[in-house]
Amino acid sequence: MKARLRLAGTVLLLFALAAGGTFYWNPLWVNDRQIRYHLWRAGVRSEMVDVRGDRIHYFEAAPPDGTPGKPLLLLHGLGSRGEDWAPLIPGLAAAGFHVYAPDLLGYGRSEKPLWPCCSVEMEEDVVLHFIQATGMARADSAGRPAPINLAGWSMGGWIAAKLALDNPTWFDHLVLYDSAGTTFQPNFPRDAFVPTDAAGLARLMALLMPHPRTLPGFVARATLRRLKSNGRIVQQTMDSMLSGQDLLDARIGSITQPTLIVWGAEDRLIPISVGEAMHREIPNSVFEGVAGCGHLAPSQCPKPVLAGTIQFLKAQPPMHGGELMLAGDAH
Repeated sequence: MKARLRLAGTVLLLFALAAGGTFYWNPLWVNDRQIRYHLWRAGVRSEMVDVRGDRIHYFEAAPPDGTPGKPLLLLHGLGSRGEDWAPLIPGLAAAGFHVYAPDLLGYGRSEKPLWPCCSVEMEEDVVLHFIQATGMARADSAGRPAPINLAGWSMGGWIAAKLALDNPTWFDHLVLYDSAGTTFQPNFPRDAFVPTDAAGLARLMALLMPHPRTLPGFVARATLRRLKSNGRIVQQTMDSMLSGQDLLDARIGSITQPTLIVWGAEDRLIPISVGEAMHREIPNSVFEGVAGCGHLAPSQCPKPVLAGTIQFLKAQPPMHGGELMLAGDAH
């Protein structure tokens, strides 16, 4: 019996050492597995689809009551991926939406082309073909494609707004979270999203959130490794955006869909004044600021963002006009 107990203790010790070593050397891998496990437990599926020869990864979640649910497409921002929508996806599905959250071309688990990519225009084209490849645009009772609810965050908001402008009959409602896409004076260098040292990472974190925590050294090193691995795509996308070729300043006022604009009140990357200007330009848009939150409001302040999004998307008749400051839940 004692020998068995010693053996069990040795096995447990080895397991603990292996788990601790894995977390130390690759903490982001461990964190990803936790996120994906919680999404799986919530009924969110991880899928792959071929989009014109490129493999695109996406999360999909249908309403838990078995109803089809109205399609809702979520587009992430620069250097991001579908997992960043994890705080919102289960709640949106529970509210009756059939949620799709792809990793855009070049990001997350989607294909990373060797050729130069991925401009806003290029990603727009990928998303259009993604919609077709997944069958998201189901036909309604009259045989016409049923409009899709569309939401985008940061660069994803830019892509979403361009999609809504270029394909107005495809999309029903539009939600923009801390969105890029119009001219503003950036207060960060062109390589801010590809830091090479701890100081650069700290500057990036300060742009993204109002009260960033100091990362342990091993987590900071893992974060820098991940940012470096996607640095080529991120820098090419940033250079394309900074060229101004896809800016929507002259077009933003032509958006016809009911539009909700959500903004972290302490966004240091794209100031809230940019969102307020969009609100003035987009006819009958609704503006909701989130107090105490920065550029990552959908993930760091998910409760008010989720509640405001659901209220807007389900309102009948659609909400038109108005401004509101929501209490944030960031810690």
